[in-house]
Amino acid sequence: MRHPNVTISRRKALILLGSAGALPACETLDPAIIDGILSGSGGLSQFEASQGIKAALNNGIGQAISTVGRQDGFFRDSIIRIPLPKKLADVQSTLGQFGASGLLDELEMQLNRGAEKAAPVAKDIFVSAVSSLSIADAIGIVRGADNAATEYLQGKTSDRLAQLFSPILENALGDTGALRLVDQLDGQLSGLGVRGLGASAKSDLISHGVAFGLSGVFHYIGEEERLIRGNPAKRTSEILRKVFGYYA
Repeated sequence: MRHPNVTISRRKALILLGSAGALPACETLDPAIIDGILSGSGGLSQFEASQGIKAALNNGIGQAISTVGRQDGFFRDSIIRIPLPKKLADVQSTLGQFGASGLLDELEMQLNRGAEKAAPVAKDIFVSAVSSLSIADAIGIVRGADNAATEYLQGKTSDRLAQLFSPILENALGDTGALRLVDQLDGQLSGLGVRGLGASAKSDLISHGVAFGLSGVFHYIGEEERLIRGNPAKRTSEILRKVFGYYA
């Protein structure tokens, strides 16, 4: 229910916020309107803005993990499927012309399986990163584009997340057999007279998988944020409804 002491300017702001879903994806809300909400009498407090952004990100993380952290979550998704590193992908393409890329095709699938297995294990890492979001950053995010929170999280945490995600993915790649496939592939290539993969092949594969795996998770966090901003039905808590301009 709308509070009786809402000012005329705030009513205007809420109406505009509530219709945000009709705006083109690249448009942002007028910063002056947001400022009016944040500073107006009975309006949205900075703490509430911070809590709302954190809730939106946590919802996005949960949805992203449930999307990618299942069989074929990466492998059958044309947007986030993880290709082999370029060196291996080039060999895969060449051998594929002769129907001899089976081992590389298997390695690609197991690389994606590793990311699918690692993503749910890493959920707490993402949630912890969200908890460190400052109020000042949250205010900037509220004023931002429809993926501003996701871009903030990605920009501020990618390096740290990569360090934490790497051992999780390495364990997952070991469990799926991807790392054993690297050894088999190295032997096969040597038998064909092709230069070996090198001592760093496994670590390169892990680093590659981490970069693409995190990118895939962030892609779906961003999708969820966009939906929360644009679709009132996706605002499933009071704080989300208040921050993003919809009152039940």
